[in-house]
Amino acid sequence: MDLPVLWFAIVGLFFVGYFVLDGFDFGVGMSLPFLGRDDTDRRVLINTIGPVWDLNETWVIVAGACLFAAFPEWYATMFSGFYLALLLILVALIARGVSFEYRHQRKHPEWKRRFDLMIVVGSAVPAFLWGVAFGNVVRGIPMDAGHNFTGTFLDLLNPFALLTGLATLMVFFTHGVVFVALKTEGDIRERAKRLATRAGVLTIVVAAAFLVAMAFVRATPASLVLSVVAALALVLAVLCTAWGKEGRTFTLMAVTIAAVVLAMFTAIFPDVMPASNDPANSLNVTNASSGHYTLTVMSWVALVFVPLVLAYQAWTYWVFRKRVSRAHIDQAAH
Repeated sequence: MDLPVLWFAIVGLFFVGYFVLDGFDFGVGMSLPFLGRDDTDRRVLINTIGPVWDLNETWVIVAGACLFAAFPEWYATMFSGFYLALLLILVALIARGVSFEYRHQRKHPEWKRRFDLMIVVGSAVPAFLWGVAFGNVVRGIPMDAGHNFTGTFLDLLNPFALLTGLATLMVFFTHGVVFVALKTEGDIRERAKRLATRAGVLTIVVAAAFLVAMAFVRATPASLVLSVVAALALVLAVLCTAWGKEGRTFTLMAVTIAAVVLAMFTAIFPDVMPASNDPANSLNVTNASSGHYTLTVMSWVALVFVPLVLAYQAWTYWVFRKRVSRAHIDQAAH
């Protein structure tokens, strides 16, 4: 396998990891108004992701660093063309992180309410805008011969990109509610299971519309197969939710997200940033990649450190594997 192709695959896998892991973080944050009947409920919800949310976010940092080092042309075009959208994502992530750390610093209800709102918005905005960004990558953007984005921000808000954003928003929401059901006990767990079933049905409708639209916008045999896998996994996930199988549901939701992300990457390959105005202006794995020496060094570094990162993350999830309940919050308060 050529090194540029290898690193295209690695970047795709890092984004798979990010969307699977931070995806349920987004979903839990968005679920606060639906599952958090009082402050104790909201603390239970936040505590389900409290030990892991910051670790999950490091995946996007690594993905961005790999993109910058392995495909500097792709990085430059994407981050300049999508500057406002990515800036909004960054601000939302900062607001969410600050809220996790500061909401418990005062007991005043209004103080907590404002930070809870920041958590909800800070979760919903990235969940939607990441979909919009990747929808535009799949659809293609107008570029000149120098691979510079020649459109406007409004060009990015096209119907397909907005549908992609709505699909990621709904999939992440359902993924997060399923995680709540997996990680909690008592009444909040039962409410999460019911909400996951209802949200799952709506998610199937939105996701189906997105997958059909993507098949018409850009598709390869591999992306079509992965789209079918994603659709089947999502339907099975909703069925397992109705049957009370939280563990299987969470696994199937992870498969759904992974299959969708991989479908997007395989749909554009060998391009990395298709040009919608002239295919000759497109960036591909060859003209967007770094030199052979750079990719070789990166490959050896990845071979050593990626397994260590995966092992550490697996260990973290194992340590914090127990369910959270209102009783745990009451005990901590006393």
